Amino acid sequence: MVERTRQAHGVTEREATFYITSLPPSEAGATRLLRLIRSHWLIENQVHYVRDVTGGEDACRVRTANAPEVLAGLRNATHTVLRASGQSNLAAAVRHLAAAPRKAVELVTRFVLRLL
Repeated sequence: MVERTRQAHGVTEREATFYITSLPPSEAGATRLLRLIRSHWLIENQVHYVRDVTGGEDACRVRTANAPEVLAGLRNATHTVLRASGQSNLAAAVRHLAAAPRKAVELVTRFVLRLL
């Protein structure tokens, strides 16, 4: 069980979350379990949040055949190119490049040429 207390807008909220593990008791000490839980949420908050919010992955209504996997791959490639170009705010970079498609093509071309 992990207990959290947080304050938002002057209201204190308490939450208890229960986790289940398949680890044997000898490997499931509190310190290790907490580290595993935190690493899971680190990935969720850093990677999936960007995919969901910036890339609109959860809002995407495409469900046919391989299209969802193809779009996810394109979103991942977009984020990789933007991060490699030094962008820290991916949402702002996407908006900027949407208004300047020629710059987007140049950015992708430079990235691909660096890989060759």
